Amino acid sequence: MQTIAERLDIAHNAIKLAAKAAHRDYHSVQLLAVSKTKPVSDIHLAYKAGQRMFGENYVQEGVEKILHCQSLSGMEWHMIGPIQSNKTKLVAEHFDWVQSVDREKIARRLDAQRPESLPPLNICIQINIDDESSKSGVGLDQADTLMAAVESLPRLTLRGIMAIPKANASDEERAHSFARLQQLFSHAQERFPQVDTLSLGMSNDMTTAIQYGSTMVRLGTALFGSRDKKG
Repeated sequence: MQTIAERLDIAHNAIKLAAKAAHRDYHSVQLLAVSKTKPVSDIHLAYKAGQRMFGENYVQEGVEKILHCQSLSGMEWHMIGPIQSNKTKLVAEHFDWVQSVDREKIARRLDAQRPESLPPLNICIQINIDDESSKSGVGLDQADTLMAAVESLPRLTLRGIMAIPKANASDEERAHSFARLQQLFSHAQERFPQVDTLSLGMSNDMTTAIQYGSTMVRLGTALFGSRDKKG
């Protein structure tokens, strides 16, 4: 069985190959380790192997892991799951990034609850690119409005967009969705110069995502194995 360190090496090599095929610099793509439902011991092993960016989907679980890992320097924690209004304070106080902002109400609560002692919270707005009723995120037609709202809030920094395309999409459908996200990302960069993040691509579609400009791929299964079910 491969170790987490070995899987990280494999993942980085896959990113290098995908970036080369897309005529991009390998360093323009970051790897976010999705550690949701995984034990803290796995996070320690990934950290020991050089990984510093971790993504969590569940607020309470994420906060517990953040507190447990306080002694490890240089870690960066990303909230990538849906956020309920009653959980915004915990997120604002503990995470470095939130990639799943899909409502102005949530953005305003995060802004109001971000401690002054911490740097502004990095924000990606979540796009529901395939209009799936089961997924969070705003439609393409609402993206500009939400980005402008985030940009106006002093304790938040708009960094980009995140999306989770349809799981059972054909290659053609996925490429179409990714191309629209790439276009939105370019538009966002023109309007908001600090925007630098297109969080797109997971273990099963990372190569295509990099082809369409992803700057951050979110890998869970590829690093930690199949996901444990949340109880």
